[in-house]
Amino acid sequence: MDIFRVFDSLNYLPNLILGMDAAGNAGGVVEAAISYTGDVSDPTKQKYNLNYYLNLVDELVKAGTHVLAIKDMAGLLKPQAARLLISAIREKYPDLPVHIHTHDTSGGGMTSQPSMGAVVSCLKDTKYDTKFDLQDISEYSAYWEQTRTFYAPFECTTTMKTGNADVYLNEIPGGQYTNLQFQAYSLGLGDYFEDIKKAYREANFLLGDIIKVTPSSKVVGDLAQFMVQNKLSAKQVEEKAEELSFPKSVVEFLQGAIGIPYGGFPEPFRSRVLKDMPRIEGRPGASLPTMDFEALKNDLLDTHPQITEKDVMSAALYPQVTSDFLAFKEQYGPVDKLSTRIFLVGPKVGEEFEVAIDKGKTLHIKTLAMAEDLTKNGEREVFFELNGQLRSVLIKDSEASKELHIHPKASKSNKNEVGAPMPGSIIDVRVKEGDHVEKGQPLVVLSAMKMEMVVQAPMAGKVQSIKVNNGMKLEGEDLILLYICSIILL
Repeated sequence: MDIFRVFDSLNYLPNLILGMDAAGNAGGVVEAAISYTGDVSDPTKQKYNLNYYLNLVDELVKAGTHVLAIKDMAGLLKPQAARLLISAIREKYPDLPVHIHTHDTSGGGMTSQPSMGAVVSCLKDTKYDTKFDLQDISEYSAYWEQTRTFYAPFECTTTMKTGNADVYLNEIPGGQYTNLQFQAYSLGLGDYFEDIKKAYREANFLLGDIIKVTPSSKVVGDLAQFMVQNKLSAKQVEEKAEELSFPKSVVEFLQGAIGIPYGGFPEPFRSRVLKDMPRIEGRPGASLPTMDFEALKNDLLDTHPQITEKDVMSAALYPQVTSDFLAFKEQYGPVDKLSTRIFLVGPKVGEEFEVAIDKGKTLHIKTLAMAEDLTKNGEREVFFELNGQLRSVLIKDSEASKELHIHPKASKSNKNEVGAPMPGSIIDVRVKEGDHVEKGQPLVVLSAMKMEMVVQAPMAGKVQSIKVNNGMKLEGEDLILLYICSIILL
């Protein structure tokens, strides 16, 4: 691969130019991308107007881009706006190739890109004829239609039946739209998705009307979910900014962790949220220490005996995800040798199947039965034949295990009890029993569907008893800890 599309979720030039230089110095074709938002054809929307985008194009051309991409993730680029923008770019840079990436959220294509076959057919026998064969495209469509049946449990169509033209109001990117709804159902907010979309728009303006592409779109989405989960209006969020436990992504964005948004950060909202937290000035990556890949590889080898260069690169980008992935591989073996259906759904009782784990080494497996009773650890014994030999293994039944343990709830009337503000897993406990904490001090970090939230102490006091540990899954309002208020101590 020698074509590199370089984009930044905020169109922050220092970040863009860093990526462009890296791709160019490696001999690649540089395709710098503009993340599009707003509507250049609407004279009432002046923040991201035509001049804004043309000035950005000037800087990207100056920095040496070979191709220009317009990344319209929410499908906001209307025909008139496209005519204005592309014509202005063409007039100034007639030889610059321009690619447009868009989504069909407002139409009938759900949140995907527009149908390739439809575009090819529409342009056939015109001066824009693509020369693609429609039959070839149809064969690809047939292949993917069949393949998608394996991934049916993960399809957005389980809960979403159509797109919605309200994307022109909320500006939710296509890649986030379905994830946001799935996240809402996971948080118990599935019936409030319309409220979440409205809160998304309010959250965007709270954050300064930013460009919304991964990861900036996640910041807006996390704040919207937070607002609906806690029944907060935009006005209440502003008024209570100093005392609320905001999602981690929101706090890091306001600190400057992904760059500086066009027009700057919203004040005084930013200062009220951050209080005395550190701020990053300029390009965030500039202050990071140089990555020592050899040291990282040695650290990985301490806990995982077989490490590839790909694993090292993955760990540099996503340390926790890579750690979990490597631990999964070591526990369950080469599961990539299983068929997609067996891996995702599991075999039926009585089913026989083969797994070729190496050249000349094939396992013949037949599932026999599952025990009805769970062990005290929430495991279920599974019986099967392996190459004709009877075997059994204990498998954790995560669904049935939920019924074995009921976590106590925090009492809303008791100020000494701190509850979970949303369903999720505990990924970090920041205090221990006996600690004295100040108001606003981090207590635990809760994670759900990629959204992390730092739960802060609502008031000063002493930690009396901690009711959670790392990895524990909680429901909303489950008790996290008990502590004694400073007022009582006096």
